[in-house]
Amino acid sequence: MNRSRLLVSLFILIIVIISGGVILSRAQVLAKPEQPIAFNHQTHVEVGVQCLFCHTSALRSPIAGIPSVQTCMGCHEQIATDNPVVQQVAGYWERQEPIPWVRVNSQPDFVYFDHKPHIGAGLNCESCHGNVSTMDVVRPVVKMDMGWCLNCHLEQPQERIARLTDCLTCHK
Repeated sequence: MNRSRLLVSLFILIIVIISGGVILSRAQVLAKPEQPIAFNHQTHVEVGVQCLFCHTSALRSPIAGIPSVQTCMGCHEQIATDNPVVQQVAGYWERQEPIPWVRVNSQPDFVYFDHKPHIGAGLNCESCHGNVSTMDVVRPVVKMDMGWCLNCHLEQPQERIARLTDCLTCHK
């Protein structure tokens, strides 16, 4: 009798520890990273700047990339030059330093991801990154793991599913 109580207690403890680990890891994945500059996407969206205007790499390389200071200063040498945040960006420009942005979304090294086919398939940035224009600080909105990707791939037209679920599509 005591032994079965001990086993049940041990089992419950293990479940609690595993559940806590899952909750904590999910919270870490979806945490807002602290950035070196309080960049506000909403300000840019309100004046009509589209994601791909600054994140041009998404159209021509596997990663969307973070815009260079040169990209920012292409507009901000003339626009909003008295804004304190723009002045911070200008400081990096003057020192010829890249802004040390903290990556918001990433994949493990064994995962190959390319924005180009997703954009070509008609997905918009919000499909995966959420409505960035309303975020005070950009943060992940989903845990971009294999299950999440596969769920989307399995929702595609039947003739594409075999190719989209082949391991080599995402693991090279």
